[in-house]
Order: sequence, then structure tokens, then C-alpha cells
Amino acid sequence: MIFTPLAVFAFDMTYILFFFLPALALSLFASWHTKSTFNRYKEVPGSKGLTGAQAANEMLRRNGVNNCTIEITQGFLSDHYDPRSRTLRLSPDVYNGRSLSAIGVACHEAGHALQHAQAYAFLNMRSAMCPLVGIGNQVGNICLIAGLFLSSRPFMLIGIIGLALAFLFTVVTLPVEWDASARAKKAMMTAGLLAPREVDGAGKVLNAAFLTYLASAISALMTLIYYVLRYMGSNRD
Repeated sequence: MIFTPLAVFAFDMTYILFFFLPALALSLFASWHTKSTFNRYKEVPGSKGLTGAQAANEMLRRNGVNNCTIEITQGFLSDHYDPRSRTLRLSPDVYNGRSLSAIGVACHEAGHALQHAQAYAFLNMRSAMCPLVGIGNQVGNICLIAGLFLSSRPFMLIGIIGLALAFLFTVVTLPVEWDASARAKKAMMTAGLLAPREVDGAGKVLNAAFLTYLASAISALMTLIYYVLRYMGSNRD
């Protein structure tokens, strides 16, 4: 969700009760569910004895991707794929871990590397949108606050366009993340990275993580709807 000072809405109970609090509750639940699911299957070792880094490397090798570097990065669930340097960065628990959680998350990130290698359309679209969305967020925040304080509809409209771009970005992210998880689940099975009975557990970790992206999209939509309603209300005034 795009951040704006809550003081702006201090006396807007409609925003607080019907937009801010539901979005916050959904985001908190998604975060809690992801962490608790990861921690649950973090205690379940894979029967093949592979670390997350080894599983990701094997998945990439079997799909002919040999130009991707795998390295360790700090932080909890800070795992990500950097398409600029073709680097797969895994958190310590994932890089060195031999659990279903570690292997599932590592293979998910390897799925992004496969998307990049195969020019997956939605990944390319998301990468192209990143700079524009970053600028839109910064300009949008300023314009929205200025528009509310100054009762300026042009400023509000610019801010709404920035919000719309942010929401579109979260929507494009959904198929990217879902596809990466689908590739991971397939690879864990076909490449023998996990036993068939273990793939379901690793898949639950990936499904829980996807919920955070869905929550982000819903939160962005609710924020956009709120400002559109405010804009329409200012027109009637």
C-alpha cells in the first residue's frame, strides 16, 4: 500500500474503518501465515539431503540455465532473483537449510531465473514497469497530500494516476509469482529434489508466500478506490 501520513485521515472514520484497518489486517495475516508456514516446514528435512542452494542449482542446471549465480544474502525471507546481474540471492535459512521450506523457497526463486531465461512476458512487463512505478509512488504521495490539504483536484488526479500504476504493478506481479511457484513445484517433482510426499509441504510454503502478494494487490486496490471516491466527492462539492 502507498504510504501517506495517517494524520491526513485523522477524522476520516470511513477511511480508517473501511479501508485502512481491513487492508492492515489482511497484510498482517498474510505476513503471519507466511512466516508460520515457513517455520513449520523449516523443521521438516528433505529426504534427499539437499540444501536450498543445491536444489536451486540443480533445477537451473536441468533447465539449461548456466549463467545464473547463487549467493547468500542476509535477512529473514529476503530471498530474491536479480535479473540485472542474473543473481539468485538466498537468505541463510534457505541457502544452507535442508528443509522443505528452504528447498521450496529456493526453487521458487530459481523459477524466476527460468522466467528470465525464457523471456516470460509478465516478468519482462514487471521489470519494465519498475522505474515508472518508483517515480509514480514518490510523485503520487506528494500530489495526494497536497491535493487533500489544498483541495486541488489536479494534484489529486496526478496522485490517483500514481496509485493506479502501483496497483497495476501488483496485478502484474501475481502471475509472475504464481508461475514461479508452479515451475518450482514441477521441478521438485520431476527432478527428484524432494520425495513425492514432500512436495505438498513445500508447496504449502509457496502458497502462503503468494498470499502476501495477493494481500498487497488488494490493499493497493482499496487505497485506489478510496482516493477515487474522494476525488469524485470533491467534484460534487
